[in-house]
Amino acid sequence: MTILMNEMSIPTARNVIITDDTLSVDLNDGRTISVPLAWFPRLLNATEAERNDFRFIGKGSGIHFESIDEDISIEALLLGKPSGESQKSFQKWLNSRSA
Repeated sequence: MTILMNEMSIPTARNVIITDDTLSVDLNDGRTISVPLAWFPRLLNATEAERNDFRFIGKGSGIHFESIDEDISIEALLLGKPSGESQKSFQKWLNSRSA
């Protein structure tokens, strides 16, 4: 028996905690997802203030980090998908920060 992801209800984010090396998201179903911060290079290179400048989008289906223009979907976290940003795009962003 197979279950398609679109048949399942994706939980929503309720809280976000970011440490020096981990992004943790508390979900409305009681679970907490923790992933390496290295999965999201913009977050890894962000200041503490930039990491704390987030809001939930899509009724909690995603997290938007305003200061660094980073969006993370809860579904992607559940599927174990790190950032899909290209190295070229990330490098351009990183260079703009040091200018």
